[in-house]
Parts: sequence; C-alpha cells; structure tokens
Amino acid sequence: MNDLSVIILTFNEEIHIERCINSLLPVTNKIFIVDSYSTDRTLDIVDTHGATVVQRKFINQAEQFQWAIDNLPFKSEWIMRLDADEYIEHSLQDEIKRKLVVLPNNVDGVYLNRKHIFYEKWIKYGGRYPLKMLRIWRYGKGRVEQRWMDEHILLPEGAKCVNFKGGFFDANLKGISFFIDKHNLYATREAVDILNNKYGLFTKDDSINMSNNHQAKLKRFLKNSIYSKLPIGFRAAFYFSFRYFLQLGFLDGSKGFVYHFMQGFWYRLLVDIKVYEIERVCKGDIVFMKKLLNKEYGIDLR
Repeated sequence: MNDLSVIILTFNEEIHIERCINSLLPVTNKIFIVDSYSTDRTLDIVDTHGATVVQRKFINQAEQFQWAIDNLPFKSEWIMRLDADEYIEHSLQDEIKRKLVVLPNNVDGVYLNRKHIFYEKWIKYGGRYPLKMLRIWRYGKGRVEQRWMDEHILLPEGAKCVNFKGGFFDANLKGISFFIDKHNLYATREAVDILNNKYGLFTKDDSINMSNNHQAKLKRFLKNSIYSKLPIGFRAAFYFSFRYFLQLGFLDGSKGFVYHFMQGFWYRLLVDIKVYEIERVCKGDIVFMKKLLNKEYGIDLR
C-alpha cells in the first residue's frame, strides 16, 4: 500500500460511497470519512470497508476540509482529497502505485485530471476537460483556500508539482432534482463570496495569489476582473455562449446541452439573481445583510 491517506466528506451518500471507497482500496487502506450526521445507510456501508469515521457539523466545504487536514490522525506522507460522488479510474490506481513512492523530495503536489460524467455521458468539451486539479499533496504542505464556494487546495508559492496522466470521475447518480437543489445551495455560497468582494462582509482569503496554482489563479482573475464587470444577466448568456460555441460544448450532444445550459447559464444566472435580490433588500447595509444571510439562507458570518 502507498503512504497515502484520503479525506472524503459525506452526508447521505449511500448511493456513491461504496463505489468511491472501492476505487481507493487498491492504493490505500487509510481512508478518513468526515460525516455531517448522515441519516441514510452511509455509515453502515463505510463501516464494512474499515474506514475511519468522525462526525462533525458542516459549515462549508473549505472549512470542513481544513478541519480534517488539521485534526485527523494522519500517519502518511501524502494526503488526497476525493468527494463521495467521485472515484478514481484504473489507470490512476496503477499510476499512484507506481509513481507516488518514487517522487523526489522536492515534489509537494500532484495534479489529476477530472472527468465529469452527466447522465452517463463524459463531458469532454466546453472547457470541462482537461481540468487539472491538485488533489494529492505532501502532508503538512497543503491548505484549503477559505471561501464559501470554488475553494482550492493551495501549496506555498514555488512548490513543485507533477501531473499524473490518470484521472478521476465526477459522476453523481442522484438525478436532476438533486442537481438543481445542490446548485441552488452553491449559488447562495457563491453569492456570499461575490458580496464579500464588494462589501467586505468578512476577511477575504487572497492566499491563492501566493500559491503555485496557476490555473486556479488565472480562472479567479478572469472571474473577478472580467466576468464580474459584465452586466448581470448578460454575463450568464455570454459565458454559456462562450462555452457552448467557442469551446465546442455542442460536440457533447444532447446530454451535453442540458449540462452546459444548466451549469453554464442557469446556474450563473441564479447566482446573479441572488446577488441582486440581497443587494436590493439590504441597500448596502452590511449589518442587515449579515442578518439576512443568516435568517434566510442559514449562513452565519459572525
């Protein structure tokens, strides 16, 4: 087994968790589940596979993962992050077994290729592949960017990373209603980050600018400096058109259209509407805005 520990966050993931864990067992038996008090069979399934489980109230992804990094009893040189609805492919299993143990001491991170699956369709276009994501890092080196949405694992500036050719699948099986509910929650969290950029609701984490994650830095720059300057409503249509036509999203077929439309237009528009709605009600009153976010959306910024 590799000197690798894996962190997985769960809440009612009985449909996914066995698939996720089984994909990891060929490379490690050091699997840590941080569960947010699941009420389905998630923990029963986890227990049969010998993973270590801790339960903790969920605030957001970034805070929960950082707590795990800081508090779980790791005894491995490498840490990996994987979501419950993700699983690693066989080629990545082989690559981890062959390469991780022989990486030089000056390498602190490993980028993996994410493959998004939507209704059993691999979404290859629209800028969705290849998406290289830092998912394996040397213990003690990585931290999680503290944001309500779109957080990244960050390594110190100048840290050396390598790319593995193998990838992992992001393949949620819960259907379109879950997709809508999940993205509705995501839209609220992303609206909080946008409002924070404008009103300073809480201390902003700008550590991405001092990290080695150049892809994430470029994406954040384009989002904050160009996309956010476009008119509300228009920018969602512009982003969808850019993805669907210029980035060839139409080549993903009918299932790809649904995905690109929902994730590239509907979701982006939903974020904008939430920002507009909160600003319209609060009229720049930061204290009132924090109270509203807590009362209406369950987001406590105290």
